[in-house]
Amino acid sequence: MIVVAAAALLFLGQTALADEGHEPIGDAIRSVPIFDAHIHYKQEAWQTYSTSSVIKLMDRSGVAMALVSSTPDEGTIRLFEYAPNRIVPELRPYHGAARSSNWTEIAGMADYLRKRLETYPHRGIGEFHLHNLDTVNRPLLRQVTAMAKTHDIPLHVHSGAAPVHLLYELEPSLTIIWAHAGLSEPVAVVEATLAAHPSLHADTSYRENDILASDGMIDPAWRKVIERFADRLMVGSDTWMNFQWDNYAELISTNRRWLSRFPRDIAEKIAFRNAEKLFGRKVDMDLIGKR
Repeated sequence: MIVVAAAALLFLGQTALADEGHEPIGDAIRSVPIFDAHIHYKQEAWQTYSTSSVIKLMDRSGVAMALVSSTPDEGTIRLFEYAPNRIVPELRPYHGAARSSNWTEIAGMADYLRKRLETYPHRGIGEFHLHNLDTVNRPLLRQVTAMAKTHDIPLHVHSGAAPVHLLYELEPSLTIIWAHAGLSEPVAVVEATLAAHPSLHADTSYRENDILASDGMIDPAWRKVIERFADRLMVGSDTWMNFQWDNYAELISTNRRWLSRFPRDIAEKIAFRNAEKLFGRKVDMDLIGKR
């Protein structure tokens, strides 16, 4: 079976630990399904990685489901239509001349987002970047937050802490997924921001090497954050360039490696159960090999 093959191919590089009480889940993490909360299927990947090959990559690493956004949105729709049981689509604003540095300044952006949300079953808006806190962007951001509330979907935001605070100022009842858990923000800022906003979630893509210390154990400051906010964290791969697709198996293996250092309850929440609650989808290994 594909499930067995996928589990067998995963290498954790550690001794199995008893999975009882508060012991780390250890090698048993290999049989836990993964929800990848940060995938892009950008135009640059379409020829190198077909829709079928993307799902096969997920299968081989035990990734049962993924949250996908793309530049342009057509990539997300292609992947969703190929494997609707495996893909949770979200709407990225980037298309045409609109990119991460200027999307908030593009004429007609609100209409574009509104039309796409009405046409396709997107379950989030993002991942989008907010680099600056320019007051001229507030009218559009107010419209974006209103769309999120109307459709009851989260925003997926790539930013430092300040833009997250701004979005909650505009709409306190938002649900936000903080991409890369702030990426370059110190772990203390990550903890404080999560503490300040009870509906703030985070994906940990690109933070794997912050979480895992050089000795292969969990960084103490990150352990505190993970244990405190285990109900609001998810893992991700961030396939923003083809080299991330090339290294997909290793990215997922690294996530399993750090998850293996935590008890089953925490590991399963971050691996897939938090995503189940956030998106109302059932995530299990029975999805492997299916579309």
